[in-house]
Amino acid sequence: MIDKLFPNKILSLNNKFFIHLIFLMICVIGVGLIYALLISPPDAVQGNSVRIMYIHVPASFISISCYTVMGLISILSIIFKIKILPYIAKSIAPVGFVFALVSVFSGSLWGKPTWGVWWAWDARLTSMLILNLLYIFYILSWKLIKEFEEANKVSSFIAIIGLLNIPIIKYSVDWWNTLHQTSSITLNSAPSIHYTMLIPLLIMFFGLIIYSLIVILMKYKIEILKLKLKKK
Repeated sequence: MIDKLFPNKILSLNNKFFIHLIFLMICVIGVGLIYALLISPPDAVQGNSVRIMYIHVPASFISISCYTVMGLISILSIIFKIKILPYIAKSIAPVGFVFALVSVFSGSLWGKPTWGVWWAWDARLTSMLILNLLYIFYILSWKLIKEFEEANKVSSFIAIIGLLNIPIIKYSVDWWNTLHQTSSITLNSAPSIHYTMLIPLLIMFFGLIIYSLIVILMKYKIEILKLKLKKK
């Protein structure tokens, strides 16, 4: 699997490959938005404001997943000293950060009609805000520290320490009495969400994951090109 991420493999990805992925993404997200905005019914309690879920939930999942992968890659990078791993983690960070911002912003929009306030220092919201800050610190460490090894050490430290925040985000609604609702989709039980809302939610998940893959691969390809130019 890791050999697919070798520089020569990534550089071989041409415009045609990305165009196909972009076309697939547009089709999936287009279907998802039509289903989410026009076909899926309003919630019995929240009304049409529940439609924010179709962006908020995938954005939250992707931002958390990206950071988890960054943290695990940073651990592997420190242990095995594989040179390409820092570039992979560095390429994932901007995507995770954007979706973390979308998660907090869309959560605030959803919170106003649901809770009556734009923001509350709720455990889930606060831990997501911390995730945004961790992304900022990680990205800034690469921007501000010019020496590669030093930047890699600092960014890896941030990514690994930040892993402690991931279970807090995940289980905060179970550990504390919070405004945020518990998860409707879990791995160990059947979804509590109705299928008319679950289907468009899963379609949007898939579409935004394709988008994330496109941006990460493009960013990683740019990082590899920069590395090759430096060596010349």
